[in-house]
Amino acid sequence: MTPAARPRPRRRALTGGLAALGLSVAMLMTQGASASAATWPTANGSQAVTATISVSGTKDYGMKRLYGSGALGTGGQEENQKPILELAAGAVVKNVIIGSPAADGIHCLGSCTLQNVWWEDVGEDAATFLGSASSNVYTVSGGGAKEASDKVFQFNGAGTLNVSNFAAQNFGTFVRSCGNCKTQYKRTINLNTIEATYKGGRIAGINTNYGDSATLKKITIIGDSGKKIIPCQKYTGNNTGAEPTKGGTDADGTYCKYTASDITYK
Repeated sequence: MTPAARPRPRRRALTGGLAALGLSVAMLMTQGASASAATWPTANGSQAVTATISVSGTKDYGMKRLYGSGALGTGGQEENQKPILELAAGAVVKNVIIGSPAADGIHCLGSCTLQNVWWEDVGEDAATFLGSASSNVYTVSGGGAKEASDKVFQFNGAGTLNVSNFAAQNFGTFVRSCGNCKTQYKRTINLNTIEATYKGGRIAGINTNYGDSATLKKITIIGDSGKKIIPCQKYTGNNTGAEPTKGGTDADGTYCKYTASDITYK
């Protein structure tokens, strides 16, 4: 069976409550509303991708599923995999499902917008943000990602990453500022209205020695009754390739910016 034909379990949508509000699941997804296990979309067709697709301008996939094949036909954690989509600076991608195998998901070469993008089974990473300009702004609005053995979002470049109205299920780290890239930068991370289903180690990982910061607002963690997920892990990063050393995890108003009321456990 090919990846495109692989059956996936169906989940019952919360149609009654939505109807009472005059909304539909489709409306919620296209408007970038918060996702949950009940609102994962159904693909409108599938396309095998054998070589990275370069995107400039705005591309709306209409909820098509893209999945890797051939050289991109891996869903493992091998480093330096090629992405399914590579976005030029300023590019916008809308309404797409990255299926399995997912290779290295999506790469942004500069400022980019990912709107209503869904990863069914994350490969190396869901998305990697690159580019050397401190003015870069990377925006992820709506969507969700499942089964990220390591990271959902890898932040290697410079600038600001804004993620809002996003659902993550079963992941190691939701977003990580690169701890040992050859070229390091100050990175700013803003997370707002994130639903994280427990099976993970941390929401954000940042390098305090490079001036990184992570601001967390409206974070909902599901199924973590023991409060084991770390909202914000501090590291001392390096540019030598060595494993970065861990620091503290406390909210401090400078590097890890959140209060107890910003984290809800269900």
